[in-house]
Amino acid sequence: MGAIYEKILRPLLFRLESEKAHEVAVHSMMLLGRIAPACRLLESAVKLPPAQFRPVVAFGLRFPNAVGLAAGFDKNACAWPAAAALGFGHVEIGTVTALAQSGNPRPRVFRYPRQEAVINRMGFNNQGALAVAARLATYPGPGKRRIPLGINIGKSKIADIDRAAEDYLASFRALADLADYLVLNVSSPNTPNLRQLQDESRLRELLSAVTGANLQRHTAGKARVPILLKISPDLGFGQIDQVLQVIRDYSLDGVIATNTTLARPGVFAGNQETGGLSGAPLRRRSTEIITFISRSTAGRLPIIGVGGITDESSAAEKLDAGATLVQVYSGMIYRGPFFGAALARSLADRQRL
Repeated sequence: MGAIYEKILRPLLFRLESEKAHEVAVHSMMLLGRIAPACRLLESAVKLPPAQFRPVVAFGLRFPNAVGLAAGFDKNACAWPAAAALGFGHVEIGTVTALAQSGNPRPRVFRYPRQEAVINRMGFNNQGALAVAARLATYPGPGKRRIPLGINIGKSKIADIDRAAEDYLASFRALADLADYLVLNVSSPNTPNLRQLQDESRLRELLSAVTGANLQRHTAGKARVPILLKISPDLGFGQIDQVLQVIRDYSLDGVIATNTTLARPGVFAGNQETGGLSGAPLRRRSTEIITFISRSTAGRLPIIGVGGITDESSAAEKLDAGATLVQVYSGMIYRGPFFGAALARSLADRQRL
């Protein structure tokens, strides 16, 4: 399937402007998700056979394999029902903000095929937490899906940084009942001032508010939703140590390492396009951060590794560094819709050796 994509479908998609190609992919996956028999047939074809089946248990959830579809692909919860049919072991939607917003002006996505990289400055374009919640409410809820569904939430652009906690709480309250896990995205480079939320004092304020709301849910008889934090690859190790201390103090369930980078390594040194760089050039830095987090926490904090996964080797590298799960997005642009299934199969074969 990968060869067909790379030789036939990818050249056709790459004739389209980057964001238009993305819209075609989301729409195609959305249509597939509406045909339940086709989804079940595809899922049975791509899922791991019993001899290779290696489920992963993390933050109280069971994942049929270690490979997920990262946030950014399905921002509005339209396409996720087909994720299991493509072989993914989990899917993360978003980033969703409390308020609907159109994002930054187009063009805002740029492909670099020779480097298997992408630069984007999307700016959290989405229909808003209430619209996404209404859509998710029409589907089976947490624990009743074929694979876990994560919901990634971020700050609305018009929300003042000093009122960020209130903005995140609005999304949390709208979406917590519908998520298998929730991610606080404080690391996108495409929303002004957002990364300031990784500073210790602001992060404490945010986590205090969200974990407090989560505790209130629990005392009211609702299930506590696992909460993860998505961090930037541009933090120094001293900054990461501070973030990890805050994570420990508020008993978060895990961390996602990492988001896109503002760095421009190698051939990108002279690139003037603004936005976050993802894909193969991010591989080394994201793995360094995963290694650092794993060692700093003695492997006790679950890590979802994302950044620069383009093949089995780069996925295995993340797991070897200490990640519990991995996610892909940019790699799927270059490798095709069944990239997740191929990775899950290769990683399962590797586990048997």
